[in-house]
Amino acid sequence: MKKVKKWKMIIPAAMILFSVLLNILARASREFSMFYVNHIFPLWVETYGRVTGLFPFSVGEWMLYLAVCLVGILILAGFITLAGRRRLPTRWKKGYGSYAMFLYWVFGIVCVIMTLNCFLLYQVPTIPERFRIGGASGREYGVEELGILRDYVVEQANELAVCFERDEKGYILYDMDMEAEAIARMKELEGLIPNLKGYYPRPKKLAYSSFYSQQYIMGYYFPFSMEANYNRQMYLTNMPVTMCHELSHLKGFILEDEANFIGYLASAGSEDMLFRYSAMLSVIGYLDRDFARAVGKDSEEYQSHVPISELTSSDRLFLTKEAWEQVEEKAILDTETVSQAADTFLNTTLTLNGVSDGTVSYSRVVKLLLWYYDGILY
Repeated sequence: MKKVKKWKMIIPAAMILFSVLLNILARASREFSMFYVNHIFPLWVETYGRVTGLFPFSVGEWMLYLAVCLVGILILAGFITLAGRRRLPTRWKKGYGSYAMFLYWVFGIVCVIMTLNCFLLYQVPTIPERFRIGGASGREYGVEELGILRDYVVEQANELAVCFERDEKGYILYDMDMEAEAIARMKELEGLIPNLKGYYPRPKKLAYSSFYSQQYIMGYYFPFSMEANYNRQMYLTNMPVTMCHELSHLKGFILEDEANFIGYLASAGSEDMLFRYSAMLSVIGYLDRDFARAVGKDSEEYQSHVPISELTSSDRLFLTKEAWEQVEEKAILDTETVSQAADTFLNTTLTLNGVSDGTVSYSRVVKLLLWYYDGILY
């Protein structure tokens, strides 16, 4: 009996130690990281990613809610055990011990899965270092190139903005199979970025999107289920590029700026106008902000460039007014509190995985776009 209990303690500890050693190895050896992302990581989406893909709902989302409930039960039972330790029957104490052991095992498994499907991916060399699809890696670009790229995206967005059928409130109407188009567009990129080849599960809507809306989250990649999820409440223009962004995580591109870049390329290459428009809107804010900073106090220089049209500006929203009202009606916690907590958690996670600038890293997509369009626009 003691041997059984000993093994129950040792195996989860071994899983945790294994995870720590893998993380250390990945940080120490780029060759190991590259081998893993090229040859081992694809197996996960090709195997159990296909299984979870059979379900019409997000398996990962419900796994997350289950985890919260399990931890909550442990904490509550712990308080009860401490408060009534003298009066509670022995069966209660044994049951609590068994439940704690169960969660200990779950924690060990979580460490392994997060390491294999998330943490190791942060140590892979960047896209410019791995693929020959743009200008020289490491080249610096100035105000001129940034202005040309910004104007190109703004012109594209302004032209597309007037092409859509809209309802009486001015919102875009769309009835095509967006999820299938996202997968098709990702597969089109495999000639440019070979790691994007292979199986893709359909992106899935988050069932409780209101909670994610409070965190300003457009999509979510669940390492435990190998699923790409998107917020079903957000405005239509965000959905195509978000789907492609989350699908890129399934192919090992965990850095947010690289996922933004791939999401842009996939959507911009579509014949579907909404996908192209979504691509432009996804980066137009980063480009316009960086260009404004680059020209500084020279307002004449900024105003001499293509202005963002009112219609384009009106389509650059996360949620519609009506959707926000639904979110606030159902909210259990204050949106500002939830958003701040989510930002803190995300920044901490990114920093621990070597992304020192946290969520600011999302805007590094501008550098990738400047690199990609080198030789095309300038």
